[in-house]
Amino acid sequence: MNPIISIIMGSTSDLPVMEKACKQLDELQVPFEVNALSAHRTPKAVEEFAAQAAGRGIRVIIAAAGMAAALPGVIAAQTTLPVIGVPIKGMLDGLDALLSIVQMPPGIPVATVGVNAAQNAALLACQMLALSDEALAQRLSAHKAGLKQKIEKANKDLSEVKYEYKTN
Repeated sequence: MNPIISIIMGSTSDLPVMEKACKQLDELQVPFEVNALSAHRTPKAVEEFAAQAAGRGIRVIIAAAGMAAALPGVIAAQTTLPVIGVPIKGMLDGLDALLSIVQMPPGIPVATVGVNAAQNAALLACQMLALSDEALAQRLSAHKAGLKQKIEKANKDLSEVKYEYKTN
């Protein structure tokens, strides 16, 4: 099994957030890899990774970073693969990372999800891949149907909660 999605994080301290992406990809049966690379501490390794990713069969990169959050942009500058940035909450509640990732110069796009929204990054990557993978598209549809069922169950449970002035 060869990975088609690569999850890259600035350090293993980002793993508690990025585990949500890993679990989502596992659930959707999408092969992925996980590595730590730093735009500032291992710039040559980041450059090599970005240059070789497509040739290794990677089709989407999810790059997580906090604070200066250069990693997604540095990777995007060196590949034509889609890059999804995940800002990691750290300083300033993650606003610094969010702004660093979302403010890319023209010609170097990075799709960006919310702060610590690793699960959404995995889902977005899968939606991209599902454009040419009908089986994955069906698994995504089943996932969305499951979300609907959770809300329907929540509403049923809420209907059983009683308060004197509750009208539903």
